[in-house]
Amino acid sequence: MQSALVLGNATSTVKHPSLENLKLLVCQPLQSDGKTPDGAPLIAVDHLGAGRGETVMLTSDGGAVRETFGVENSPIRWSVLGLIDEVRLKTKD
Repeated sequence: MQSALVLGNATSTVKHPSLENLKLLVCQPLQSDGKTPDGAPLIAVDHLGAGRGETVMLTSDGGAVRETFGVENSPIRWSVLGLIDEVRLKTKD
């Protein structure tokens, strides 16, 4: 799993049949501090209604993708697993 900031939507005129009617998001993976970018932005499939500026939890687990979207063979690599309300960091007192 990977936390990420939603940068915006992606649009595709031609796509795999398993991606029809699914929302594509451009997401910036974040390091454990919840703020620092961790690599290049990526495309994730969203079924929860995430929007620009929100922090999400992504998964690349194929089993989760098959179960969530009801597909057996799909090019989905990343999908939104949940919306993160708030990031809290533990600090030493």
